[in-house]
Amino acid sequence: MTQTSYTPAEYQAQLAEKLANFKQDFSEFSFPEPVVFESTEKHFRMRAEFRIWHKGPVSTYCMYSDDEFKRAYDITQFPIGSELMNHLMTELMEEINANEILRTKLFQIDFLTTLSGQALISLIYHRKLDEEWILVARELQTKLNIFVIGRSKGQKIVVEQDFVIEQLTVGNKQFHYQQIESGFTQPNARVCEKMLTWAVDKSQGWSGDLTELYCGNGNFTLPLSQNFKRVLATELAKPSVKSALYNMELNQINNVAIARLSSEDFSQAMDKIRSFNRLDGIDLDSYNFTSIFVDPPRSGMDPHTTSITQRYDNIMYISCNPVTLRENLKTITQTHDITNVALFDQFPYTHHLEVGVTLRKK
Repeated sequence: MTQTSYTPAEYQAQLAEKLANFKQDFSEFSFPEPVVFESTEKHFRMRAEFRIWHKGPVSTYCMYSDDEFKRAYDITQFPIGSELMNHLMTELMEEINANEILRTKLFQIDFLTTLSGQALISLIYHRKLDEEWILVARELQTKLNIFVIGRSKGQKIVVEQDFVIEQLTVGNKQFHYQQIESGFTQPNARVCEKMLTWAVDKSQGWSGDLTELYCGNGNFTLPLSQNFKRVLATELAKPSVKSALYNMELNQINNVAIARLSSEDFSQAMDKIRSFNRLDGIDLDSYNFTSIFVDPPRSGMDPHTTSITQRYDNIMYISCNPVTLRENLKTITQTHDITNVALFDQFPYTHHLEVGVTLRKK
C-alpha cells in the first residue's frame, strides 16, 4: 500500500476540481447539473492493508511512497481509516509486539471494519502456521472482540469465521450484508449509503421487472428490489453469488433470482444464442423487463452488453471509471437521454470519482 496524501483543509477544493474535470470530460453529452455527494473528511475508509516493518524487537505498520524509490514510512495514525480501525490498530500492534508467535515473520495485516462494529483482521505470514499460532490467535480474537484469519503460502486458517455483517441505512430502512474477507465491498460505507439511497430514489416509479448485471454480494440488489415486481441479478464470482444469496435470506427478500453468469453470458442468453444450465428454473420470457442496473468493473461494458442495455426503457449505470463510462455512453445516448447524474466521492484526496447516471429511452 502506498502512502496517501491527507489534507483535510483542501478537501472542498479537491472535490470542486473533480466536478470541474468531470464536466469538461463529459462536455459532449447533454445532462442536468450533477448532484455531488461528499464524503466525511476523515474516518471514511472501512478497509485497508498495511505492510509490517520489523526493527529489532519492535514491529510497526508501514506504507511505501509512490515514487520510484518506494520508501517505507512508519504509520502511527491512519486518519482516513474508520474509527474502529484506528482503535484496533493500536491494540493489535501492542499484542503483536508482546507475543513472538504472532510477530514472527508477519509481513502484512488486512483490516475489514464495519459501521455495525464488527471487524475482521487477516494476519499474513512468511511461515507456516501451526496449532500454537491458532491458540494464540483465538486468545487475540477474544481479547480484541474481532474475527481473525491467518494466511501463509497455501494456507488459510479461519479461527471462527471469514466474514462480518455490515448494516447500511437506505432511506428509513436498514439492510444487513455479509462481507467476506476476499470479496469486494464498497470501501467508504457512508458514501455507499448515499449511493444506495440515490439509486432507490431515482428508480421510484420505474415498476415492471429489473435486470441487474455485476450484482456482487447484492449491495444494490437488496434496496432496489423494493421498487420492482421481480429482479433477475447476475454475478460470475462464486463467493459473491454465495454472499448475495445469504444476504437475500438475511433481509427476507423473496423477489430476486440470482444467476451465476458473466454479462457476456447473460447477453447471449437474452439473444438466445446459447442456453445455460445455470439458468435452469429461470424463465427469461416470463419477465417484464423494463429497467436495467449495471455496476461494471473498471473495464466497463463490452459492446454486446452495451447494446443489450439499449433495449430497456430505463438504465441506471454506476461507474467506478469515468473513462469507460464515457465510451459506453457514446453508444447508449444514441437511443437514450441522460436524466440524472450523481458524483460520489468514494475516495477523498485522490483523483478517483464514482459516477451514477440514469437514462430514459427516447
